[in-house]
Amino acid sequence: MDSRSHTHVTAALRLCLHALLAGLLALVVVRAVSEDAADTAAVVAVTLLTAALYAAGAVRSSAVQPKGSVQPKGSERLKDPARPRTSVQPGTPAGAWWLGGLWVLWAALLVLSPDALWVAFPLYFLQLHFLPMRWALPAVVVTAAAAITSFVVHRQEIEPGAFIGPLIGAAVAVATVLGYDALFRESERRRELIVELVATRADLAEAERTAGTLAERERLAREIHDTLAQGLSSIQLLLRAAERSLPENAPATPHVRAAREAAQANLAEARSFVRALTPPDLEHGSLAAALERLCARTTAPELTVRFAVSGTPVELPTPYEVALLRTAQSALANTVRHAAARRAEITLSFMDTSVALDVVDDGRGFDPSGAPVHERGTGGDGGFGLPAMRARAGSLGGALSVESAPGQGTAVALTLPLPDTEAERAA
Repeated sequence: MDSRSHTHVTAALRLCLHALLAGLLALVVVRAVSEDAADTAAVVAVTLLTAALYAAGAVRSSAVQPKGSVQPKGSERLKDPARPRTSVQPGTPAGAWWLGGLWVLWAALLVLSPDALWVAFPLYFLQLHFLPMRWALPAVVVTAAAAITSFVVHRQEIEPGAFIGPLIGAAVAVATVLGYDALFRESERRRELIVELVATRADLAEAERTAGTLAERERLAREIHDTLAQGLSSIQLLLRAAERSLPENAPATPHVRAAREAAQANLAEARSFVRALTPPDLEHGSLAAALERLCARTTAPELTVRFAVSGTPVELPTPYEVALLRTAQSALANTVRHAAARRAEITLSFMDTSVALDVVDDGRGFDPSGAPVHERGTGGDGGFGLPAMRARAGSLGGALSVESAPGQGTAVALTLPLPDTEAERAA
């Protein structure tokens, strides 16, 4: 239910309250005139004054009430600095004085006519609406006591109905107002939750688009590095060898030199393209800083993401940093989209011979051996999945392990051997 629905319901309840009060005041006048009592003129005069005061307050309240707005409740009405303090509105001094004047005129009408006690019922609603709850409940009790006293004084007898009627009316009014307030607060919480879910869905869609863009940039960087750059580097080396084997004054030497310089220039251009296509997070700091930023900007309802570094950080080649960052992005994206986790931790560990990345969450978990591929984000939605992470790890001589079980969370660990270790083994 949106605010417009609340406005329509509030307007309908306000009209019903106007009609109820007008009808009860008319009943008092009709009964006084039909019984031809001695104080009929006084009853009619006080009734008209009550109706006039109520109408003036109702008109002024409607005049300052913004179209489509919903009345605040309780202390929120008193804390609203934008609300005119001189208007007949809930929580304003003018509203309290107006309600007090109505109550005084009603009390005078109670003295003159026993039929005026029925006006207590709409007064209950006015008090609950215009006064904070800590003041409204005592006012309702005083109003019910006044109605009971009026009945006993005029009838000169004590009957159960004299107590039951006003008390039941007061209880119904309090229950109605409290119930409506509870429904209003619940609908507001639901509306805020829907807004949050819509924003989260938009963030996830933007994250998926960004992930797809970054994946394509990385793929192009790998292709350029593995094909064009390597080919141009080989051409440059071959031309350099050919240039050295030619005599100094050979006619082909200038052409070979020009070809080598052109290959060298194009190799530099290709490498600049590769650098431009690397993940932008790695262009503004270290891998640890990029992972920390990833944790900070990862948002999901009730999810807390933490990052830690273990060991002494060492400088890593760009392919290593890209693989570690992409694996963290993939695993964390799966946590956000599928795990329904409350806590996730990313740990980057530097060891003597290897570097490791661990992504652990306390989500719903899954069966790594039996889960369908699309359940972990490896389907055709453009996401990064476990096969892509394993392929990335294998291309650098590393290994990817996944530990998970239904209801026991998930742990993804990527281990890569340090480049110096590989060089020592090759030697």
